[in-house]
Amino acid sequence: MFYISHRGNINGPNKKEENKPEYINAAIQNGYDVEIDVRFKNSQFYLGHDFAEYKVDESFLLNKKIWCHAKDVDALHNLKKINAHFFWHQQDDVTLTSKGYFWTYPGKLLTKNSICVLPEVGKDKKIDCAGICSDFIKDYKK
Repeated sequence: MFYISHRGNINGPNKKEENKPEYINAAIQNGYDVEIDVRFKNSQFYLGHDFAEYKVDESFLLNKKIWCHAKDVDALHNLKKINAHFFWHQQDDVTLTSKGYFWTYPGKLLTKNSICVLPEVGKDKKIDCAGICSDFIKDYKK
């Protein structure tokens, strides 16, 4: 089972810290994978949900514990070029990650190959899948 911190959050949303490289590294050091928001601007990768905030190197994105959510088409194209683990979605029921996992919108049908995204929003009761991505991931890893 993958336990994936949503934007670096472990114990709930923290808008001031989300997607900061230090915050993400702390989640990884605590044993979690991390979903991050990736943008591509001026030939550089950046992290940030609504806009490009934190410049990062390709090596940061290639960490095996990182799941890259491409936030623009340039990010999608360039994440593929460097062979990062990535996906693109907006409000799709499910999208396929570059490593073959089903990134599943809150409350939608889960399979053994699914990543259950924000089960606290979808009120998922039975979570029998490949992984969980949550702002409260510490609660699920117990």
